Amino acid sequence: MPAKQIAKLVEGTADAAFAIDDSGLISAWNKAAEELFGLSSAEAIGRACYEVVQGTDEGGIVCSEHCARAVETNSPVTNFDVRVQAKIGKQWSNISILIVAVPGSGVRHAVHIVRRVEKRKRLERIARDFVAHETELERQMEDSTTASNRTGLIKVKLTPRETEILTMLANGVKTDAIAEQLCVSRSTVRNHIKHILAKLNAHNRFEAVHLAERAGLI
Repeated sequence: MPAKQIAKLVEGTADAAFAIDDSGLISAWNKAAEELFGLSSAEAIGRACYEVVQGTDEGGIVCSEHCARAVETNSPVTNFDVRVQAKIGKQWSNISILIVAVPGSGVRHAVHIVRRVEKRKRLERIARDFVAHETELERQMEDSTTASNRTGLIKVKLTPRETEILTMLANGVKTDAIAEQLCVSRSTVRNHIKHILAKLNAHNRFEAVHLAERAGLI
């Protein structure tokens, strides 16, 4: 498979694609790669792949001069996510690699197909952060509940008004609505809530409701 056929193979995909030889140098570069990386074929071909792509992940640098070993040893590579140095800055992409041998010469090229996955990675981060937050909140609530039970939370005395407001909070009523229903100011409601949190040793309204329910206060 002569160099022209390698280039034709790379140009045959609408995704950003390029090939590297067994020295790790870029040997083919398609139009979509030009658009993604902001480099023309003339600027990219002949350069070290890792210098152009500059791939990183959460753990740091991924791309290096050692990447060419996969070509040397003809070892298949599982597709992977990596942040590449795109024209508009670092962008998460998924890279698939196909190792292609040139008949009769033993020379191999690794064709890289690059697909943007920035939106997917952003959603993954949001989901991961949400799960981490919920797990930490649950742990804090359990720790707080255990500590509160040891100090006799069941003996906490709430005023009738505090119990009324805490019950409304448990039903999802907002501060403004509580103030309107009780015909008091928002600052008065906030003061009551502040006293409730202090009595229950709670960090926030959600935790206060949870503790009060477990203690049978509401």
